[in-house]
Amino acid sequence: MYAITIEIHYTAASRLVQGGSFPLRGRRPEQVALAFWKEIRKQMSQHAQLEQILVNGDQDITELVAEMEREELRNIDANWSLLF
Repeated sequence: MYAITIEIHYTAASRLVQGGSFPLRGRRPEQVALAFWKEIRKQMSQHAQLEQILVNGDQDITELVAEMEREELRNIDANWSLLF
């Protein structure tokens, strides 16, 4: 099983970094990073602002993850009326 390391740099009350090693389990690195970023945001009591996401210490996937997050929000907005 292939694992990657993800390091997320963000700001909340101050500048913070969280990281870890994650198995891919058939997912792309940006999918794993987005799930990790969502978990961080859920745990933060203050609004967290994404600064940078690095995979394996050198591959910057910040824009890929940010675009995936924006796309999810667009899909939620587009389907909002379907909930009622």
